[in-house]
Amino acid sequence: MKNEKNYSKEHLLYLKDVKRKSVFINVVRFAVLFLLLGLWELSAHFEWVNPFITSSPSRICKTIADLYQNGSLFLHVSTTLWETLLGFFIAVALGYSIALLLWWSEAFRRISEPYFVVLNALPKIALGPLIIIWFGTGSKAIVFMTVLIGLIVAILNMLNGFMSTDENKLLLLRSMGASKLQLLTKLVIPSSLPNFISMLKINVGMAWIGSIMGEYIVSKAGIGYLIVYGGQVFKLDLVMSAVFILCVLAAIMYALVALLEKLVIKNQK
Repeated sequence: MKNEKNYSKEHLLYLKDVKRKSVFINVVRFAVLFLLLGLWELSAHFEWVNPFITSSPSRICKTIADLYQNGSLFLHVSTTLWETLLGFFIAVALGYSIALLLWWSEAFRRISEPYFVVLNALPKIALGPLIIIWFGTGSKAIVFMTVLIGLIVAILNMLNGFMSTDENKLLLLRSMGASKLQLLTKLVIPSSLPNFISMLKINVGMAWIGSIMGEYIVSKAGIGYLIVYGGQVFKLDLVMSAVFILCVLAAIMYALVALLEKLVIKNQK
């Protein structure tokens, strides 16, 4: 980190203003969150709304505590978490590799691009019965659903990043005798790094959608299973608790990707 003595007085004032605004925004964010939770709790307590339908923060905390005490909390969380992470990493790695092949071969890209667009538009839930037949009723079907939802998104995002490389820079390297592999490693991949981070952020949501959707179709454990079971037996506190846990896990995963983005930006400076 640079010594602040190297900065001018005006720049130091600017940095202080940026920090002040950042602190203000974070304080307001938490204040709004606590206000909404407080209003939700009061509305349920005084029955301004039906607590059976809307649940409440205190009821959610009690339900989560009950799941922890009976030993099922970590079972359901770990089941969904590993399915989501496995599907996420497979979709990202496979999607990135296919996008590289599409960039490398124009003929392959022109042949396969319409099929990827159609697959992206296809509602994946429609393939549920086929997935069950292909992979059975275990975790393999859920992971496959997660990969299926995130894969096309990864391919199209990364292909867009590769294809948007500055043509002038490509022309300059070609004029210097650079091979296609050198173009790829020295320019195309580094310049597509923002698209890669953006793709990771999008695929965080896609991975959770895929795993929960898969658990809706077939599961014996997991957060999606809790949501389906809670809805079937009208335990809406359980449904809301599962949704809350899902939000926390998705937020943590997104925060890790955002941290990776900051580290990448810092190393590029």
